[in-house]
Order: sequence, then C-alpha cells, then structure tokens
Amino acid sequence: MAIFVVAPHFAGKGARSSVHIVVFDQEGVRHEIAGGSASSVMEMIRDHGLSIAAQCGGSAACATCHVYVDPEWFGRLPPMGEDEDAMIELAVDIKPVSRLSCQLKPDALLDGLVLTLAPGTEF
Repeated sequence: MAIFVVAPHFAGKGARSSVHIVVFDQEGVRHEIAGGSASSVMEMIRDHGLSIAAQCGGSAACATCHVYVDPEWFGRLPPMGEDEDAMIELAVDIKPVSRLSCQLKPDALLDGLVLTLAPGTEF
C-alpha cells in the first residue's frame, strides 16, 4: 500500500544540485534525497542506493522506474511525452498518479517532490 505525505519544500531552491525529493521505498520507508549531479529523478533514486531496476537506463523503454507521485504534486509536473505515455501502460499496478521517474528532470520546480516507488521496480 502506498503512503502519500505532503512535505514542505526544502531550503536551497535553484540549481539542480540543490533539488531535494522525498521517496518512500517499496517497504514504505521514507528517504530524503538530494539531486547531486543526477539528470533525472530516476538517477537520484538509483544514486541514493534505493532498489529501483531502471533497466533501460533512462530511455523510457522499460517502465522499471515507475513511481507514484503524491497527488499534491502530480498536477505540478510537466505533461508526459509520447514515449512515457506509451510505456507507462506496461508498468505494474498503474494508477492515475503513475509516472516514469526517468522522465522527470530534477529542477527547482520539483524541489520537495514526494513520490513512492511502485511495486515491480525492485532489482
């Protein structure tokens, strides 16, 4: 069962390296992650050592980086591209708040983003 929590924005908005997100892993454990040099939210999750398969490496070709975005955040995200929209249909247990984390770019607009790793994304 996914747990969604609305978190306040973290300090340090601006550069990509200052972007922070909250990730609940598949067991429901909360992790606060800083962006570093990651070019996608999927890379942030992987670089933090969480269990995310991300088999295609970020090319929207596998859906193994599927996440549930907190409903408070979902409407703030940029729309899905065609590749993501087609691939998300292949993910396990999709929901109206499902996205592929490889297609979310860590920028100031996502500072404080809250999401949950979906089932079937573990490695």
